Amino acid sequence: MDNCIFCKIASGEIPSNTLYEDEGFRVILDNGPATKGHALVLPKEHYANLFEIPEDVLAKAAVVAKRVAGTMKDKLSCDGLNLVQNNGETAGQTVMHFHLHIIPRYRDDGQSILWKPTSPTSEELAAIRDTITGEGC
Repeated sequence: MDNCIFCKIASGEIPSNTLYEDEGFRVILDNGPATKGHALVLPKEHYANLFEIPEDVLAKAAVVAKRVAGTMKDKLSCDGLNLVQNNGETAGQTVMHFHLHIIPRYRDDGQSILWKPTSPTSEELAAIRDTITGEGC
């Protein structure tokens, strides 16, 4: 897409702090990182979100993320990491180009990528399961 900033970064049109690149992906440091080393896995082709990206490209994104995450663990000595992928504005997606966050985590880093668990009844869970699996899954 002509106006997509991540397309421009992934293609090299806009400079970035690139950690990894191959024919299908560019991995860059996030300019507004949650922690030291926070990176984004960007496919070079434009897909707005999880629902548009082909499964084979999604699988390759996971392989790239694993490779980069392993290097981060070795080089940055992080205590753990989060892989985060947001879909839609309500879920926190701010650039409508599929991307996968690799966020190194450090003890007491002040970040929280957690949620407050709810307490649905077993009947509510069964109804949700039936709604989801009733057709199409």
